[in-house]
Amino acid sequence: MTTSPVLPPVALSTERLWATGIGSLALVIAFAGDGIRNLVTIWGFGALSIVVALACVLMIIRVRPRLDRSRLPKALIAFLSFALLSAAWSAYPQATLLTLAGTLLTTIVGVYLALVLDWTELVRALANALKWVLGLSLLFELWVALIVRAPVLPLFVDFGDEKPPLLAMWSRNLLFEGGRIQGILGNSNLLAVIALLGIITFGLQLAAGSVRRGWGIAWLALALVIFSLTRSSTMIVAALAAAIVLGAVLLIRRSPSPRARAGVYVGLAALGAAAIAFVALFSNLALALLGKSEDLTGRLTIWKTVIGLAEERPWIGWGYSSPWIPWAEPFDGLIIRRGVEQLHAHNAWLDVWLQLGVVGVALFTAVIVSVLWRSWFAAVDRPRFDLRDDRPYTVLSLLPILITVVLVVQSVAESRILIESGWVLIVALALKTKQHPVMDAVARAHLTPVIAAETR
Repeated sequence: MTTSPVLPPVALSTERLWATGIGSLALVIAFAGDGIRNLVTIWGFGALSIVVALACVLMIIRVRPRLDRSRLPKALIAFLSFALLSAAWSAYPQATLLTLAGTLLTTIVGVYLALVLDWTELVRALANALKWVLGLSLLFELWVALIVRAPVLPLFVDFGDEKPPLLAMWSRNLLFEGGRIQGILGNSNLLAVIALLGIITFGLQLAAGSVRRGWGIAWLALALVIFSLTRSSTMIVAALAAAIVLGAVLLIRRSPSPRARAGVYVGLAALGAAAIAFVALFSNLALALLGKSEDLTGRLTIWKTVIGLAEERPWIGWGYSSPWIPWAEPFDGLIIRRGVEQLHAHNAWLDVWLQLGVVGVALFTAVIVSVLWRSWFAAVDRPRFDLRDDRPYTVLSLLPILITVVLVVQSVAESRILIESGWVLIVALALKTKQHPVMDAVARAHLTPVIAAETR
């Protein structure tokens, strides 16, 4: 009787460590873009982004990952193509081309994460990046509170004799004063997204047993603490939505028959309808519970302005520009809130309508729906890659749907899903769930103990 040779863990080879490391660095830059710009200006951030994107391209060339052309995310390709074509009719062609360059860089990173990294490595890279941003955010706030003891402005920003607006502050020195902390991002809402993604990722790693329990609990606790200190209303709603989806997935997984599954779907639909009715009938109460003013902290005014502008070119829009370029018309001085010029619509769907019209909204909707669809069934269906249909569910398969739900909820109040970390994650999930369904990790579990740990 002969025994098969023991294969070395593929995920621990030098090349795979480099691949994961580049992915982690790219995600750190995508998540912490605001903080990096505050530190080295937008030009320094741009140079760093280009270098990292080039590293991703070189690694793709070296690894030569398999690409199934029949399984490309067509909705994503159509949306990107339409954004590129909008340069032909854009009211600000230079701004369109400039922001398309940024979209290209983030798309490269998303493609890299999807094609070069397997699901286990992708989770590890995501966790590494979230740890860096959360850890540095806490250290930054401690430095401001204990050493500086005063609000801090971004470097290279000078308001002269004028009093700087609060929205321009990198940190408001509120860590020990009960206020909303902003971390290295300089924005409480963006830091809350990072913290919530950390809660999801670290929690799944703990459940999968793929990290040391002590460290896993410590990072999960840090993410929970930072999330509570940001007090972001949007992310509280996102957390509730993710919890409901998680509960629904677990109920469906335990449903013994298609009829029982149908009952869960009906209950989920009823819960969604009840939530919509509550918001519609008791909007003031809902806003009070979330600590929001009746104009949603100025968002209704912003949305009204954006809608008015979008109605002037409703079908194909003014031309792609995410984020808005402040020196281009009509964005120059379009919306100034509390002394700070706004560079997005604070609603991704309105932003797409403004830039790419109804056609763009339809294509963007197709992108999001397709990612939600594939992520949902990857979570609720048992892994299958042969005739067996009794394999155990994987913890890993919960990640895409939970992250996508968070991004979709965020898209109602922010346009971040269109740029930097939001777009990187959408591209990565759109391509990864199409090219390499989560069940692929189970199929190769016997090759590496690292992957096997995720499927327990």
